[in-house]
Amino acid sequence: MSILLYNNWFLNKTKLLVLAIISVLPLRTVTAQSMDTTVHVQKEEDFYNIQTIPIPEGILLEVGGMTFLPDDALAVSTRRGEVWIISNPYMRSGTRPAYRLFAQGMHEVLGINYIRGDIYAVQRSELTRLRDLDGDGEADEYETVYSWPLAANYHEFSYGPVLDKEGNMILTLNLAWVGDHGESLSKWHGWMLKITPDGQLKPFAAGMRSPAGFGLNSAGDIFYSENQGDWVGSGYITHVAEGDFAGNPASLVWSQLPGSTVKLKKEDIPDTGEPKYDVAKRVPGLKPPAVWFPHTILGISTSGILNYNDQGKMGPFKDQLFVGDQGQSKIMRVYLEKVKGVYQGAVFPFREGFSSGILRMNWGSDGSMFVGMTSRGWGSTGKKPFGLQRLQWNGKIPFEMKSIQARPDGFEIEFTGPVNEQSAKDAASYHVSSFNYKYHHNYGSPVINQGTCPLKAIVVSPDRMKVRLVLDSLRLGYIHEIRAEGVLSEQRFALLHDYGFYTLNQFPDGDRVVITEANKVIPPAPQHQHMDAAAAPAKNAAKVTSAIKHQTKQPADWMKGTDRTITIGTKPGLKFDLETIVVKAGAKIKLVFNNDDDMLHNLVITKPGAADNVGAAATKLGLNGEKAWYVPALPDVLFHTKLLGPTEKETIYFTAPSQPGDYQYVCTYPGHYVLMRGLLKVTK
Repeated sequence: MSILLYNNWFLNKTKLLVLAIISVLPLRTVTAQSMDTTVHVQKEEDFYNIQTIPIPEGILLEVGGMTFLPDDALAVSTRRGEVWIISNPYMRSGTRPAYRLFAQGMHEVLGINYIRGDIYAVQRSELTRLRDLDGDGEADEYETVYSWPLAANYHEFSYGPVLDKEGNMILTLNLAWVGDHGESLSKWHGWMLKITPDGQLKPFAAGMRSPAGFGLNSAGDIFYSENQGDWVGSGYITHVAEGDFAGNPASLVWSQLPGSTVKLKKEDIPDTGEPKYDVAKRVPGLKPPAVWFPHTILGISTSGILNYNDQGKMGPFKDQLFVGDQGQSKIMRVYLEKVKGVYQGAVFPFREGFSSGILRMNWGSDGSMFVGMTSRGWGSTGKKPFGLQRLQWNGKIPFEMKSIQARPDGFEIEFTGPVNEQSAKDAASYHVSSFNYKYHHNYGSPVINQGTCPLKAIVVSPDRMKVRLVLDSLRLGYIHEIRAEGVLSEQRFALLHDYGFYTLNQFPDGDRVVITEANKVIPPAPQHQHMDAAAAPAKNAAKVTSAIKHQTKQPADWMKGTDRTITIGTKPGLKFDLETIVVKAGAKIKLVFNNDDDMLHNLVITKPGAADNVGAAATKLGLNGEKAWYVPALPDVLFHTKLLGPTEKETIYFTAPSQPGDYQYVCTYPGHYVLMRGLLKVTK
């Protein structure tokens, strides 16, 4: 047989073999799509651009509130008590914005709004109407619409006004901070209030700790954002109806006054450490969160709420909420649904990388989002002390989980585009678990009652836009972490953000999935846990090493005691009160750390130049971070305290490094390591 004839014979035989294989295999296994193993990665900046609005030198624009005026100028109130009018904030035609001082001399204006032709500002102690009577561009009249008392406590912030659907102005008043807990030292602090159009005060709801952000959803219902603290295990947003009690008992000192819509007393609130949802079953009026924001994963200090209405242009997420975070300088996205009259839903990451701590967001006339920021005294991962930026969507649709909806037997994920069916039907693409937080008087809470939710079935919709997950072990009142790391788009793009957290307050009615051979998930074989003889000593050695790094008793072999005692505390603005400590190499050190702040802190001593690496690793500890005191198990960590609550202190003992050099000490609580650090100088 000639070479040419042989080649033709071989090719024909090969074609017949391929056709035979195709005839017995599902078509999708041999398509070009399935043969392509490339996974394309998306980035936030591929879809959402952050533009910095320049601020003239000398203007300290520590943004407390923002509102647009009819001429499309942006009014910005500041923590310095000023109101600035910014013309051309869009920088159209390449021209810079112009700043004009409209009002000044007020007391920390943390909210501003343009309502019925006037600018209203919320100072610490009053709601003020500002008017320019002579038309010169400056306020001539500062009229007190309503005032409230203060106890001169630095934590008595006030926020608003937001206009409700009946035309009332909504305000919220912060609790004071006394020692290690919040107190309502002044009337109505810890409450949400309404001011009627005729200037009358109406107490609306109680139980707030630090309600820095609130707004209306598309249905006109009010939601407010809360920060971690006493009685608050993690940040969240809550639907607020008249007469609700949001959870912090300090505000109940005023509940028996005339006009109060809440009749609970402080002694009615149990301090058991149970999940808040469980306590609410026994305490009428106690309102569990609509959506929890897992601490350090999706923010550490929730702030402004912005409803995605027709004013916005930010991708395919209409009627969802955007929620800012002051500490982590980022924005989250919230999908809400109402099940049996109760709000619940999922929170997703959206956009990070802003220049300072986010406090306020507003829609511009072109659908872009203006973001106002400040960090003085509060600290943020964005290193600027203040800032004004603009977020713009470029029209491209990211591959995302658009929403997560509860089903009687699990969840249904809707995507922004068709999924790759093979990846979506693969059980390995998903992981679902649940957890909760303690409801108690302590500051914050570790994650409690963690558990997995085994996957029983997967159903992909005919249009491949939705995936239904049938799950076991779902729990009411719990936060459910839903990861879809393996799901790809039709064009094999990975998800821009591959996780969301759903707070399940009610099971919906409806049809359950019929589990069949085609959709059921075969559980993996159990993995037998064992430790061989070589691994056991390594684990024990790790425990010993950890104990040396966190030694709270003077070592027995220190026969002559310590060579040096160092006491270090905290200062406002995420700072240690000692910036430099000088010790001799090999010295026996007793270090006393006092947390004088109203936040959680630790003190971690690292190798030279390792503070950033250790701090970043601590942030990645996620749900288990608090249990580990946010101290990562890295060789770069030399010595550390535990995580201390407000007013707590701890003493540790360590031997200074034998090698002279510039070592660092840092607070590795997420978001703090950028600012809160010092130098341990070891000399010969």
